[in-house]
Amino acid sequence: MNASPAAPAPVPTAPGGLPLIGHAHHLVRTPLPFISSLRDHGSVVRIRLGPTPAYVVTDPVLTRTVLVTEAAHFAKGGKIFDVLRDVFGDGLATIGDGDTHLRNRRLMQPMFNKAHIATRRTAMIEQARSMAEEWEEGQHRDVFADMNDVTLAAFLVALFGADLPANLQREFTTLMPALMKGAIRQTVLPPWVTRLPLPANRAQARGIARLRALMDQAIDHGSTRQAETPADVTGAAGCPHQAAAAHQAGLFDTLRAAEDQFTREQLQDEAITLMNAAIETTATALAWTLYELTRNPGIEERLRAELATVCAGRPLREEDLDQLSYARQVLQEGVRKYGPAWMVTRTATRDVDLGGHRIPRGADVVWSPYLHQNDPAHFPDPGAFDPDRWADGRTPSTRESFFAFGDGRRKCIGENFAWVEMQIILATVLEAWPRFRLVSRPPRAETAITVKPDRLAMAFGTS
Repeated sequence: MNASPAAPAPVPTAPGGLPLIGHAHHLVRTPLPFISSLRDHGSVVRIRLGPTPAYVVTDPVLTRTVLVTEAAHFAKGGKIFDVLRDVFGDGLATIGDGDTHLRNRRLMQPMFNKAHIATRRTAMIEQARSMAEEWEEGQHRDVFADMNDVTLAAFLVALFGADLPANLQREFTTLMPALMKGAIRQTVLPPWVTRLPLPANRAQARGIARLRALMDQAIDHGSTRQAETPADVTGAAGCPHQAAAAHQAGLFDTLRAAEDQFTREQLQDEAITLMNAAIETTATALAWTLYELTRNPGIEERLRAELATVCAGRPLREEDLDQLSYARQVLQEGVRKYGPAWMVTRTATRDVDLGGHRIPRGADVVWSPYLHQNDPAHFPDPGAFDPDRWADGRTPSTRESFFAFGDGRRKCIGENFAWVEMQIILATVLEAWPRFRLVSRPPRAETAITVKPDRLAMAFGTS
């Protein structure tokens, strides 16, 4: 006689929940220690966000099940995405699974193929170099703010072209950090709090409205520029440089060309989503990486030696990027150690047996790149900054537990762009400044959408 299949095991509940708010106080006060502690309670652990239960997956094998092998049963959704949708709208990162997501992803994919990104490398290098070289020698600088500014500027150059008005760039830089802080606040608090007419909630609503107005101006600027570019821009002299100056094309032109398939609101949604993804992840990773270089002079020396060998005494050019393999390892270790995301959700579309645990239909399922990428079972001595983890020939489990860009059909469409942007900015900072040092206390990790440094001041010098 065949044995009956084993009944799913009950999911253990994390200790420390409180009436009404559940585990929200842990997620607000000590989010990273709390999310990391769940590993000790099982491969799937139940927490409460207010009165709502959520199931945290602590085993990377089961996370890959959620994202890849049984992705059809775990739809993109949950409280985090409900909140982010208020900021971004139905962009590619927040829109639900289904035909619309597949259609939009196919339409946007050409923006992010390697050949298309390569056409924007030179403009991004020039933008990053001009900003880094403007820093005042010896000045104590807020490096996280600098990295936000440089990544945003490089991204806007890549997305919209080199002639976007400076006032738009400045307002984007001011708005985005505040909106992201408000979004994470609304994620961890009970829903009824976020619906109250509190000053913070009203400020968030005003910020979102302003962001949409700014993005509309950026889209209109690109459309006007295209319309005003003459067909024979080279004129009698036939000068190709004049042609390049007259039409500074960007990646978004690809999407704008399909405007008949997108409403204006959808174009806004996609541009806002892309902008946040480009800034939030890359700026955070770059800030932490620069901090780690101040703590690891041997790694900095290897980086500079690679850059000197590849560039041979001349300024960085776009064709050099593919040869900066150690720079890629350093950046990958920065992304690994610090997340960048610490809590991402899916929603179970039916009752699911996940690793022997029953997940009820409609439940939020939480996974954490930060948790997996700091798991000593897969990354020995996870607190160490070791770029050689990513050298060729190292253990496959290192790569199989790396979820910084997600996995499966909802994997980040802009991953290739992010690596290019990070390499450009890291290389141009090293090129512009032979020396830099930490002038603040060591930063503490602080959670927003990403795991960012709470304070990070550095001084840059030429000697």
